[in-house]
Amino acid sequence: MFLLTLSVMAGLFLSVSPAYSQVLSLDQLAETIQATYDRTGDFKADFVQEATIRSVERTTREEGTVYLKKPARMLWDYTKPSMKKLVINPRKAWLYMPDEEIVYVQDAGEVLSSKMVIRFLTGIGRLRDDFDMARPAGGATDGEGNYVVILKPRGYEAGIKTLLLTVNRETFHITGCVFTDLYDNITRLTFSNIEFNTNPPDELFEFTPPPGVKTYTVGKQ
Repeated sequence: MFLLTLSVMAGLFLSVSPAYSQVLSLDQLAETIQATYDRTGDFKADFVQEATIRSVERTTREEGTVYLKKPARMLWDYTKPSMKKLVINPRKAWLYMPDEEIVYVQDAGEVLSSKMVIRFLTGIGRLRDDFDMARPAGGATDGEGNYVVILKPRGYEAGIKTLLLTVNRETFHITGCVFTDLYDNITRLTFSNIEFNTNPPDELFEFTPPPGVKTYTVGKQ
């Protein structure tokens, strides 16, 4: 239950302040992203997530707010079309689905040790160590002059084949990312109302299941 949502986190902390008059090389882009990520403590944004299942050509759309905070704290608060929460802190990870009155619980150590995108977000991994970077066939920038880069995980990563990032050329904020899995299913994320370093309280990343909710343990405990 955790794999899809955990897979869509790789590009969220990335913003870069300096502007460049020339198009950056892949090495320069990777170094700037990594350096800026290293000094970013937290991230908040509204998001739209669209997932397309290729075999049936069906697309679902969800909306909500995401909060990320180092070290190892995340909250995906889905509000449309139905509510659900994914909460992660250094100890535990919870996926709460109120319509079904179910919560799935997993040890955070298993999540953080096994998934390279999560290791990168929590400061354990390095962009160039865990991903191969490439330019899309269309070139280094899109029609608006924003940077576009393809990340390919080095190894099996929850079935992810590629991650396409779009980076604003002036602000270097990530404006969107697209994940493609091994079956060519596509998940698109777009962000708005982005805020950095607001220092949300650690209590935001705790979760206590409401009374009557069924709890299921995932993985080893």
